[in-house]
Amino acid sequence: MVRVTTTPTTDGEPTSAPARRGRIDSLVVLCVLLLVAMLAQDQLVSAFDAPAVRTGSTVFVAVCVQAMPFLVLGVLISGLIAAFVPASLLRRVLPRNTAAAVGVAGVAGLALPGCECASVPVARRLMQQGVPPAVALAFLLAAPAVNPIVLVATAVAFPGEPMMVLARFLASLATAVVTGWLWARLGRAEWIAERALRRITPRPGASRWAVFAETARHDLVEAGGFLVLGGLTAAVLNVAVPAAWLTSLGGQLVLGVIVMALLAVVLALCSEADAFVAASLSALPLLPRLVFLVVGPAVDVKLVALQAGTFGRAFAVRFAPLTFLVAVVCAVVTGLLVLGGAR
Repeated sequence: MVRVTTTPTTDGEPTSAPARRGRIDSLVVLCVLLLVAMLAQDQLVSAFDAPAVRTGSTVFVAVCVQAMPFLVLGVLISGLIAAFVPASLLRRVLPRNTAAAVGVAGVAGLALPGCECASVPVARRLMQQGVPPAVALAFLLAAPAVNPIVLVATAVAFPGEPMMVLARFLASLATAVVTGWLWARLGRAEWIAERALRRITPRPGASRWAVFAETARHDLVEAGGFLVLGGLTAAVLNVAVPAAWLTSLGGQLVLGVIVMALLAVVLALCSEADAFVAASLSALPLLPRLVFLVVGPAVDVKLVALQAGTFGRAFAVRFAPLTFLVAVVCAVVTGLLVLGGAR
């Protein structure tokens, strides 16, 4: 395996540097924790044998198992972009006008079937290849919400409501594009951590496949730890939020929209499974359930953890609230126009 670290040069381009030895990274910590869990399995089971703990454990495993295949897909695509797609090609394909490029990136989300975890490493790699951050972020939001698998799953979950699929597509695409436009106007370069923009440069003579393998390994190790952290947060919040709270929302549209938006952040469901959860909440009108489906793929606790680990905390504390607000507004407006409001 190629060991690569990067250090910036005076002209801003990273160069190869000797790898530091003896450094304890997240992969070592994860292996140690897994080893301890296996050796002390019986003691852990007896110590945490409680219904709430069992429920939280189930949610934690479900979140990680749902997301991990798509995270792997994302880092593989990220590696392919780094190894085989030159920055000059991306600059030729995308419009020079940032506003137009954001729109193209939103529509390009149709091409990547995956959840939000897959889009984070891809967006990072696009930035490293010279794509403007606003364009990469529009793709990050669009890919998990408007791809064909998500739309088909929504159609299956709502067989009697074909307009729900159209409403979800339009609201999610609008969320990605509007957020990209706002970030292009209001976002600042210093809000994104320098490490997110620093390209991995292989040792001299390394093949493209070596670059691909090193890039994918680097992204998987870095993002995997934050996925686990996000899954743990989702599990705790799932146990802490009483299910009985939803039973009183049937006739309260505004409160239902607010609660379902917050619930989407807390539950951290995969975008390809959330439609079935929304469909099961039949006591609620369609509008709050649409808000749930639009907000979830755009901002949830595991996605915020991934973004903070990838782009830095300064980015996450600004991007997550912006995305949440835009997603709620786009979902409500689209629902009123397409679904007829409170149906």
